[in-house]
Amino acid sequence: MKKQLFFGLVLLILTGLVQAQSIEKHGPVGFDSLRSGIDHGRIDTITYPSKTVGTNRRALVYTPPGYSKKKKYPVLYLLHGIGGDEKEWLNGGKPQVILDNLYAEGKIEPMIVVLPNGRAMKDDRAVGNIMDTAKVRAFATFEQDLLNDLIPYIEKKWPVLTDADHRAIAGLSMGGGQSLNFGLGHLDKFAWVGAFSAAPNTKRPEELVPDPAAARRQLKLLWISCGASDGLITFSRRTHDYLVEKGVPHIYYIEPGVHDFKVWKDGLYLYSQLLFRPVDTARFPAWLKASVGQPATTNIPGVPYPQVLPDNSVFFRVKAPEAQRVQIDLVRKYDMAKDTGGYWVVNTDPVVEGFHYYSVLIDGVPGIDVSSQTFYGMGRMASGIDIPDRDGAFYEAWPVPHGQVRSVHYYSPITRAWRRAFVYTPPGYDESPDKRYPVLYLQHGAGEDETGWSTQGKMDFILDNLIAEGKAVPMLVVMDRGYATDPSGRVKAAPGGLPGSNNNIFPEVLVREIVPMIDSAFRTIADKDHRAMAGLSMGGFQTFQTTMTNLDKFAYIGGFSGATFLQAGTPVTGLYSGAWADPAGFAQKVKVLYLSVGTAEPARMLTGIRGLHEALQQAGIRHVYYESPRTAHEWQTWRRSLRQYASLLFK
Repeated sequence: MKKQLFFGLVLLILTGLVQAQSIEKHGPVGFDSLRSGIDHGRIDTITYPSKTVGTNRRALVYTPPGYSKKKKYPVLYLLHGIGGDEKEWLNGGKPQVILDNLYAEGKIEPMIVVLPNGRAMKDDRAVGNIMDTAKVRAFATFEQDLLNDLIPYIEKKWPVLTDADHRAIAGLSMGGGQSLNFGLGHLDKFAWVGAFSAAPNTKRPEELVPDPAAARRQLKLLWISCGASDGLITFSRRTHDYLVEKGVPHIYYIEPGVHDFKVWKDGLYLYSQLLFRPVDTARFPAWLKASVGQPATTNIPGVPYPQVLPDNSVFFRVKAPEAQRVQIDLVRKYDMAKDTGGYWVVNTDPVVEGFHYYSVLIDGVPGIDVSSQTFYGMGRMASGIDIPDRDGAFYEAWPVPHGQVRSVHYYSPITRAWRRAFVYTPPGYDESPDKRYPVLYLQHGAGEDETGWSTQGKMDFILDNLIAEGKAVPMLVVMDRGYATDPSGRVKAAPGGLPGSNNNIFPEVLVREIVPMIDSAFRTIADKDHRAMAGLSMGGFQTFQTTMTNLDKFAYIGGFSGATFLQAGTPVTGLYSGAWADPAGFAQKVKVLYLSVGTAEPARMLTGIRGLHEALQQAGIRHVYYESPRTAHEWQTWRRSLRQYASLLFK
């Protein structure tokens, strides 16, 4: 019996997780496009006598595919905004298309939808000064027109269910405020209430829900949604905050967007799927969790998009009104959809934690996203986005003493060119003029340059935090460009056999020029026991090329997703002039040999680094091996690796 209860509980938890993950965050591409080959509902214009206004008034009525007078239907009253009329939804939102598509997919319950004119006055046209006092007052008057004239007329002329449990109301902007005012003000009439971007006509929360217990008891669903960049969001937020305080279950859903039909169509698409079905209020908080995005930390300051959502998906918004096709290339290519304002938008799949380069493709031409900061990677300037890591505080700025990253220009006689290095000096470097420091030479990967580790890699924050925690020795970190060309054109095959390394003489430049320059310009401890090198990808291979052929100059060696290639027919003990043939002798020369790789790396890289690790193990070579969970050939793998490696140095 206990086992049955246990497995039942596990099943319940797993079911809940699956349901939570199935929450749709917005309408998919094509959700509002007319489809052929499916059944369609019908839109009719009606007139009804209004005693409230003293005239006959117009409304639209949508009847669903397969409508039958022999069946009774629930009803949704769908209201427009201050600048519209009964046709605003029809012209701007295509509710009949959205609902037809949902019926074809079996996602909603059959219902009748009534689209009235919410401006209850004799001349109810949306003309002239729509903000005129009389016209604004007419939206409040519509409450009586709806309750006393329109609803009775619909219930007389159409086969509808007439109780609150089968009556819903929703609206956009001014209509959203009306829906909250009327629906929550008449819980005996409406059990389903929705507001999309509710306008300032929304009553204060204390007036909307004076009796929270009654709302909890009588409401089936209260839905409040808004665009994250909508200037009217404060009215939705204050209602949400009050409902949370009073313990009234509701869905509060904020999506990327402004005050326009993109947001309102999404609202209808999502809200309609919940109507007239069993409701699980325990799932309501998941909507909020799935909806609230934050501007990416890599955005230009003050720019709201792209936004990273809680599930690590990313919402992009790009202005390109004349473009025919726009895509985001982030891990894979995503087609964007054009909204009503000339913006192209897309919500990606969840993206793995860490930093990623991306491009915007406009009519097939790749370029940068002008909303993003740019980074040198992919062999060019590119946009970048940093997906938060739940364990990523180690590379954030803490309130601790900070070091500095300094730019150093020097002339290289070997390459006959000026070069640049970045040098991290640890906290307190300038305050302790007599103190000398060990040095880590840290290299970037292919397609990147000397800026990579301090911008994409956050190495300064990683070192600052490790030093503050007492987990790393204060050290200098030198980051140079990993490309160096001999102007004489002599071809030099690099030791270790790194493909594509012919005539790249960086190892020679590092040993003969960079190390002496750093020892001269900075207060270093200029011996091998206080000198380390590491690099990522190409920089990892360069590290092994450099250090394994200069073991009299380096005692610490690290390769992050890059080390050396095992050569067919040559055992690991035969590489680098047999440096690994004598484990005891090697251990005396090298204090730390470090290898790392991401578990989601390309197969060749993952198997290559694992194979080297296993070969070193078999040869008895002491080393540290780390696999970064879930990450690929990317900066998160290398940030984690640097954190580990730096904590092992100079101890």
